[in-house]
Amino acid sequence: MRLAETDARIKVATQEKIDVELLEGQLEKLRNELAQKGSTEGRDVELHDLQKEILSDECLLSHNESIHSLTEELNSLRAENASLKNAIESFKTQLSDVKNNDERLVVLEKERSSLESALKDLESKLSISQEDVSKLSTLRVECKDLWDKVENLQLLLDKATKQADQAIIVLQQNQDLRRKVDNLEATLEEANIYKLSSDKLQKYNELMQQKIKLLEDRLQKSDEEISSYVQLYQESVKEFQDTLDTLKEESKRRALDAPVEDMPWEFWSRLLLLIDGWSLEKKISVDEAKLLREKVWKRDRRIRDIYLSCKEQSEDEAISAFLELPSSATSPGLYVIHIAAEIAPVAKVGGLGDVVSGLGKALQKKGHLVEIVVPKYDCMQHDRVRDLRALDVVIPSYFDGQLFKNKIWAGTVEGLPVYFIEPHHPDKLFWRGQFYGEHDDFRRFSFFSRAALEFLLQAGKKPDIIHCHDWQTAFIAPLYWDIYAPKGLNSARICFTCHNFEYQGTAAASELESCGLDAHHLNRPDRMQDNSAHDRVNSVKGGVVFSNIVTTVSPTYAQEVRTAEGGQGLHSTLSAHSKKFIGILNGIDTDSWNPATDTFLDVQYNANDLQGKAENKQALRRNLCLSSADVRRPLVGCITRLVPQKGVHLIRHAIYLTLELGGQFVLLGSSPVPHIQREFEGIANHFQNHDHIRLILKYDESLSHTIYAASDMFIIPSIFEPCGLTQMIAMRYGAIPIARKTGGLNDSVFDVDDDTIPSQFRNGFTFLNADEQGINGALVRAFNLFMNNPESWKQLVQKDMNIDFSWDSSAAQYEDLYLRSVARARATKRA
Repeated sequence: MRLAETDARIKVATQEKIDVELLEGQLEKLRNELAQKGSTEGRDVELHDLQKEILSDECLLSHNESIHSLTEELNSLRAENASLKNAIESFKTQLSDVKNNDERLVVLEKERSSLESALKDLESKLSISQEDVSKLSTLRVECKDLWDKVENLQLLLDKATKQADQAIIVLQQNQDLRRKVDNLEATLEEANIYKLSSDKLQKYNELMQQKIKLLEDRLQKSDEEISSYVQLYQESVKEFQDTLDTLKEESKRRALDAPVEDMPWEFWSRLLLLIDGWSLEKKISVDEAKLLREKVWKRDRRIRDIYLSCKEQSEDEAISAFLELPSSATSPGLYVIHIAAEIAPVAKVGGLGDVVSGLGKALQKKGHLVEIVVPKYDCMQHDRVRDLRALDVVIPSYFDGQLFKNKIWAGTVEGLPVYFIEPHHPDKLFWRGQFYGEHDDFRRFSFFSRAALEFLLQAGKKPDIIHCHDWQTAFIAPLYWDIYAPKGLNSARICFTCHNFEYQGTAAASELESCGLDAHHLNRPDRMQDNSAHDRVNSVKGGVVFSNIVTTVSPTYAQEVRTAEGGQGLHSTLSAHSKKFIGILNGIDTDSWNPATDTFLDVQYNANDLQGKAENKQALRRNLCLSSADVRRPLVGCITRLVPQKGVHLIRHAIYLTLELGGQFVLLGSSPVPHIQREFEGIANHFQNHDHIRLILKYDESLSHTIYAASDMFIIPSIFEPCGLTQMIAMRYGAIPIARKTGGLNDSVFDVDDDTIPSQFRNGFTFLNADEQGINGALVRAFNLFMNNPESWKQLVQKDMNIDFSWDSSAAQYEDLYLRSVARARATKRA
């Protein structure tokens, strides 16, 4: 800029200089004319005029001097400009180096991507090998015994082989001797033919005779040695054959005793329910039922064969055949009974039902006997129960000072044996058309808890673990120790899991009297008295105090509920019982939630073939009448109960933000809170015919599977979340979670931009503050990655789909808790 300004000034000065030169010429011309003219007067006037012009010329000359100074300044600026040009050249050189570095960085990034893909292949191979190893682990103990016997046989065989080799060597020597004898005999015969009569020949003949005799003696001795070696070898072969026959017989016997693997769990659960029905109906004794139950538990081949062969026989003939089975050895695992208010998919409201069925199946696969006891609701999905039948028995249980009959139903749910208790009570406790939300829920579930324990007692069951869930069955713990352990139902340890400490089941202390508990005895600060109201009792507190094991559904939530803010009034009780309190992250049922086999989907798919996910996205758009014009437009899904805990204000904000960012949004869920339901009904009506927004305010299991499969992203903006299963299911189906860092979400979703987390664990987008700014940042970052880096997004989807969220790990932790608690109980009894 300074250079341009100076150039302009120079141009002006140059023009002025030209004008000055012209004026100087005119002045000189006038001076000459003045000298030639004679008139003084006129000269004076002209001189005066000339003086004025001269003065003006002098001004121009002074201006010329300023031009000189500007010229000097211009020169300095030009010099400065030259130095700037040199600097620019230097910067260009450095920029070229930076570009070269960028190119090298791109090359390194490509190498890193290839290494990551190779690492994923190795991880998949490792997972496959681990599955193979897990299958082989059961055979290792048997193989070790067989190897020991084979090694002993190998030693015997080596010994026999060595002896045989020695015998062969001696036999070869014997053959050499035989050839020599033959040669000598030939020589002797030749000598006899010629009948040499010389003494020398005679002596030679005698000497030969002696040698022949000596050789014959050695040959006879060698034959005896060979015979002994052959006899020893034959004995070794016989011993080897006998051992081999013994091993074959043992192998056959083990095959007979080995668990049958080719029958579904549905078969064994059905057989178990049949035996328990006979026991309850007094057709077999409790001890006989225990023996047969253990054989079912072990998946005994003989009981399977008898059951299959007795299908066409009468019940009495079948019972006789079953009772002829020999006694079995000690049962191989634990006997676990879950008592709960829900079981998926038959009676499900939230995650509790999924946990009961998922954990039950995982423990069943580990070799433990698992049974479930739940209420028989009129609104449950009866068609999801296989072989549902009423047992020919009525169990009476105490309530409100009298005995009420209970009808027992049995059936299998996804391979698990389940007992349904139907109370014959005038209040129709579980015939209300809904699972929860009744004014007398405290009475309904305290009745059920007592009836469930009465059923276990009357059925003669001796479980190792009774696992109760949430406030609805927390009554089990005090009922067990105060009433049923003294009656003989005393084999079990009690495990209590609270899935959400917001719901604690409080009521007036006198309400405990209905189910037979002593309110005066239990309404104390160290027992069941509510920490906030001393005239009320707290069911969850009773579960915590009276159980041997207390768990919740994630490690982070276990820490949160020990604080005054998160404990909902029970933080002091949990701290007092912290030694038996632990958080275990839930898993999901990977059989039910599997995009490769999901029958609810239009197209099945997996992490290696994502084309099916795109097709499911298009199918959902067609079904919900959403625009399909832009196939790359991201779809955000949300499946939840619309309650304050789930962050409904953030869900509402996310709907409008998704629209601003150019995405589509699908919500599936309803609210038990009337004003929240009305609010979202208004939003649904507003977007009823919109191209990119759809709200379905109900629960639809089939549609939920489709939304998981179709979504690119999934939001879970919970204010608090004990565990949460939706984020795990979403990742299983390739939908990237956008979640708040709380409870189980904090234990399962790790931000892709968090450098403090190892890269292999980063699987989603998280935010901390439960406000619009927090969800804005996470959702915008997710959209940016989706829109601007499709390859990285695809890799993230594949990584999430390969994460193992099955129940295997969680069930192993529960198994360890069970075993340690049972071991402590048995050690105490021995002491």
